Amino acid sequence: MTYSEFNLIDEFLTDLTVGRDDVVLGIGDDCALLDVAKDRLLAVSMDTLVGGVHFFADADPESLGHKALAVGLSDLAAMGAAPAWATLALTLPDIDKPWLRCFTTGFGRLAARYGVQLIGGDTTRGPLSISVQVHGLVVPGSALRRDGAGVGDGIYVSGTLGDAGLVVRARRGDWLGDVAPLKDRLDRPEPRLTLGRALRGIASAAIDISDGLSSDLGHILRASGVGAAIDLSAIPQSPEVAAVGDWTLPLASGDDYELCFSVPPVRADALMKCLDHVDVEVTRIGEIAVTPGIRWCLPGGGLLDVGKGWEHFS
Repeated sequence: MTYSEFNLIDEFLTDLTVGRDDVVLGIGDDCALLDVAKDRLLAVSMDTLVGGVHFFADADPESLGHKALAVGLSDLAAMGAAPAWATLALTLPDIDKPWLRCFTTGFGRLAARYGVQLIGGDTTRGPLSISVQVHGLVVPGSALRRDGAGVGDGIYVSGTLGDAGLVVRARRGDWLGDVAPLKDRLDRPEPRLTLGRALRGIASAAIDISDGLSSDLGHILRASGVGAAIDLSAIPQSPEVAAVGDWTLPLASGDDYELCFSVPPVRADALMKCLDHVDVEVTRIGEIAVTPGIRWCLPGGGLLDVGKGWEHFS
């Protein structure tokens, strides 16, 4: 008997994730039916990963399954939302059962960690492409947005920046140093969901850093109608990235999946208290300013000219 799309769904996807009480009907019908609580807003985001663009052809499929979900969960983290459901659209050159088994293992393990149920999607034949839509829940009035930053707010980032970018350089043959300690920063990013929820009521604006700090901070500034002054000496870097000495890595290489956010001075103490309960370091790197644009301030004085981060059509 020919192995069909429906066999694939039954074998690899139907029971991939844990069940949730708010899923009335999941995989197996024309639509999923979801019970959205009356006292919550629905946060929705979608990301697509394309072979040869977002990941290398020989990417480990289990790590790829993890990352396909993690990049969407990072968007929910930036909104302060609690993850709930996901849909998955897979375009595959052919049905490779060992690859699918590893991919779904990576996806399913991360979904289980955060209580996400896979509720539907699509499978088609073609060049390898993975699209995941995530759905989260947030209390009305508490969502973190990009348009709330005010002059004088501190600017913060989580984690270290540029690690994934250095791994990409190494895999392309453009860097010969040891990046083994950093490989999971590219292959298995950790969505900062705990931090995002802790920032509700504290941060004035937030975004996840997927395209590079220069681009993503710029989105906050444009949405809020403000500018920023950044102290480059404060940018958190791993020893491996710092040793390269190239500002492009922490500022514009992308794939960090950390959070960048602003906090008014009156909430700085509240921020320090909430950080006792999160699992990642947070660093103050600058301040929201009146003048539009970003002033990248060098340690010895003067300004650095920083290019844009990742853009698909430029």
